[in-house]
Amino acid sequence: MIKQTLANGLRLCDYKVTVNYYNVCVHPYIVHMVCWELTKELGKRSREFFEYVLPAIDIVEETNDLVIKIDLPGFRKENIDLRIVEDILTINARREEPEQHIRTQYYKQRPLNISRKVVLPISTEDDEKAVGTAKYEDGVVTLRIPIPKSGYIPIT
Repeated sequence: MIKQTLANGLRLCDYKVTVNYYNVCVHPYIVHMVCWELTKELGKRSREFFEYVLPAIDIVEETNDLVIKIDLPGFRKENIDLRIVEDILTINARREEPEQHIRTQYYKQRPLNISRKVVLPISTEDDEKAVGTAKYEDGVVTLRIPIPKSGYIPIT
């Protein structure tokens, strides 16, 4: 460690870094700012990744219904939009970014916007609409869609 003190008591250089066989002095503030900017950029990229791959979706068939479970924790149900056009389910959800804190930020990966389209295993005719019911509980949207022209035959 190199310590050169100026007349006002500030240190000119606290860290010695070797770059291509040359010793370079790096001020701790510069190191801190580079790490801060790198952390912000990584957080932004990871948030974009999670917005692309989320939400987790399960699709199962129960009797005459298609049941779709969509994980959307942290989103308010007023900010979730579900739409079915032909055999495509469109999921849009958004949330407000929380206020910035001046503290050190290590990760910031929670998605703010989710937009995903899922092809459903049912098809509707041009004049027919797929209508379902949705319930939001504990961060999970459960969507039930009646399967058109299907009949469950119980075996006794």
